[in-house]
Amino acid sequence: GSDDIIAGNVSKYIVLPAGYCGQPKKGHLIFDACFESGNLGRVDHITEFEYDLFIRPDTCNPRFRVWFNFTVENVKESQ
Repeated sequence: GSDDIIAGNVSKYIVLPAGYCGQPKKGHLIFDACFESGNLGRVDHITEFEYDLFIRPDTCNPRFRVWFNFTVENVKESQ
């Protein structure tokens, strides 16, 4: 569930729609937070234009999630 502890960052995580088989195509987003200060712990696909993003807590202050740092690749025009 969404209350699970998120231990690490996503690393070049390709988000595919449920039931999709085959190679990723343009518009299947690739999330990455595997770098210093990256803090994206989980991504859930909702629709082509909607994703639930789960941010890891700050290492020095686990009560707060006041910033985010990650990259997104493989977007298609107007996405």
